[in-house]
Amino acid sequence: MTDERPRVLNERDGRIFHIVLDRAEKMNAFDLRMLRELAEAVTEYEADESLWCAVVYANGEHFTAGLDLAEVGPAVRSGAALFPEGSVDPLNLHAAKREKPLVMAVQGWCLTIGIELLLAADIRLAAEGARFGQIEINRGIFPFGGATIRLPEIAGWGNAMRWLLTGDRFDAHEALRLGLVQEVLPEAALREKAIEIARTVAKQAPLGVRATLRSARTSQLKGQEAAIAELLVIARELMDSEDAAEGIRSFLERREGDFKGR
Repeated sequence: MTDERPRVLNERDGRIFHIVLDRAEKMNAFDLRMLRELAEAVTEYEADESLWCAVVYANGEHFTAGLDLAEVGPAVRSGAALFPEGSVDPLNLHAAKREKPLVMAVQGWCLTIGIELLLAADIRLAAEGARFGQIEINRGIFPFGGATIRLPEIAGWGNAMRWLLTGDRFDAHEALRLGLVQEVLPEAALREKAIEIARTVAKQAPLGVRATLRSARTSQLKGQEAAIAELLVIARELMDSEDAAEGIRSFLERREGDFKGR
């Protein structure tokens, strides 16, 4: 009997968009359908101008056991697309890329694509008991969702290769040391903390938030000189916005800004 239940849930909460992995009976392992639903959720978030920050977390004991290789492996071998054409890439590797902020929180096992989704997120949290593994090397393949690019960048070459080349598992405190996550919390507090951070981000002027991400990614992908060349260009664009005018007013009036995203 075919299971028709959604594998990825989503919910609007004011300016926050919740994206929830919901295949707990399979340890939230990603089959092709779950990959598609995640891409559809991220695409919906990116397209909706009323949503200013997304938070991704998972139901159940584990964030994800990784890819369901029995189904995903043959698809990769055949050259099939893992995400729908025209959708936003949840791994932020290929067009279309996400331009709005995303917070992610993980618990339990976070394997393979789980780590790569974390690396693609902007702010990352883990529960104290979380356990990680980039274990593709144990299966005769290699990480093809961005870990070979992003983990050396944030953790340094030796730290990254220690885990990429062995497939060994590591704990949340090692993830914190590597820079894979920014904070480790008791599991009971994890989800609320992620939502709290998302709400804080969503209180800021969204044009300024996107400009910050744009500048940082230009530096990451094209180098510092390219990012430096854009700084004043982006700043001038923002100075013409209503939100920038509101920001100046709120500064002079010593209050929080009331931003509209225009």
